[in-house]
Amino acid sequence: MKLAVVVQRYGADINGGAELHARYIAERLSRHAEVEVLTTCAKNYVSWRNDLPTGVEQVNGITVRRFPVAHEREPYEFGRKSVRVFEQVHSVADELRWLDSEGPACPALVRHVEQASRNFDFILIFSYRYYHAWHVARRVPHKAVVVPTAERDPAIGLSIFGPVFRGVRAVMYNSPEECAMIQAASGNDRVPGVVVGVGSDVPDRTEPARFRRKFNIHRPFAVYIGRIDENKGCAELFSHYLRYAASFERGLDLVLIGSAIIDIPAHPKVHHLGFLDDRDKFDALAASDLLIMPSYFESLSMVALEAWALGRPVLANGRCDVLKGQCIRSNAGLYYERYEEFVEALYSLESNGPLNAHLGRNGRAYFKRHYAWPVIERKYLDMFAQLKKEVRPEGGSHAAGSYGAGSSSGGTESGRLKMEPLPNWFARRERRLPAGRDVLERIPYGHVRSGAA
Repeated sequence: MKLAVVVQRYGADINGGAELHARYIAERLSRHAEVEVLTTCAKNYVSWRNDLPTGVEQVNGITVRRFPVAHEREPYEFGRKSVRVFEQVHSVADELRWLDSEGPACPALVRHVEQASRNFDFILIFSYRYYHAWHVARRVPHKAVVVPTAERDPAIGLSIFGPVFRGVRAVMYNSPEECAMIQAASGNDRVPGVVVGVGSDVPDRTEPARFRRKFNIHRPFAVYIGRIDENKGCAELFSHYLRYAASFERGLDLVLIGSAIIDIPAHPKVHHLGFLDDRDKFDALAASDLLIMPSYFESLSMVALEAWALGRPVLANGRCDVLKGQCIRSNAGLYYERYEEFVEALYSLESNGPLNAHLGRNGRAYFKRHYAWPVIERKYLDMFAQLKKEVRPEGGSHAAGSYGAGSSSGGTESGRLKMEPLPNWFARRERRLPAGRDVLERIPYGHVRSGAA
């Protein structure tokens, strides 16, 4: 079996959520199939600047083929077009202009995937909302397996994505909440799909004492790992934590690991360590009392899974359906929606209390049951085996530049699903579509209690 992994950025030193997810899946599936990664020359997800050379290289034993981005993102134009499609009545043409502005606009990558599609059994496409994902899925729907990494944001309410979710061969979801949201937004429940998520290369042994010595941290602490950004809930985290620290002089310190986009409070109990390698990161988790996940939007928190794998409880933002659902299903974390809940949960999860060890044990068992690598790999391989049994047309890719309904996404009980065509030139420009945010608001909120949507 030969697989292509198509993703917006790729590299051993690129540690973004979806990009790291793609690398982990590529490397693990390479044990069972021949895997080639098709990506851009970009490293920076804001500018999409071509920082890496065009061509082929090996990354951790995987063949990686890079293509140049046609133009960098212009922040002002992207912001203006985002307001148009997320906040106002708009057209399909407005959405397509937004997609091109968001990037990474890489027509060379799309053309290559279309031309080379006959060489692959399946094409795994990461991050539904980007230029490369939309265009590749429409060109080769008969081989496209989408890994959406979708968060609850207004992009899911745009009309251009529904046909993609309804027309590809399969969808590999990160969580039951993501599955429920996408099915509500697109009506793609006839498309084969499975909640699979992603594993992590958690070390068998950690050295928490080494971490404390190296970074001169001697008090009990809670840890946050990720981009330190308002969009990740860090501003609210700082506000809550400073009130907590003022009230509880002997309470937990706060250790921050990751690159800072916003200012970090100058406080003796707040320790910003910057970006750390995996060894330091896992040793930090092992040394901590708990992990705090303040993000409002996640499709799956890999670092929460890593904390559970190491037997550490999680304190999560309860306004994020995915994080709340993970805490409830695992019985390995608490969640908060306001300061009073934050401070009580933080106090309850200190390691000198009985709840910490109990939830930590639950987390370790939850990770092994659902996110150990053999479990993840088996879900992908079972899906590929299921799709191979389906009757589908051969060589169903569209001609370059065509978006007609000539390709099928596979057989179903009621016949073959087809990729729906775009409206004609005039209809594409009629501003009658609701704002993406209005569509999002109509999608039900809430966590999913069971393991499947």
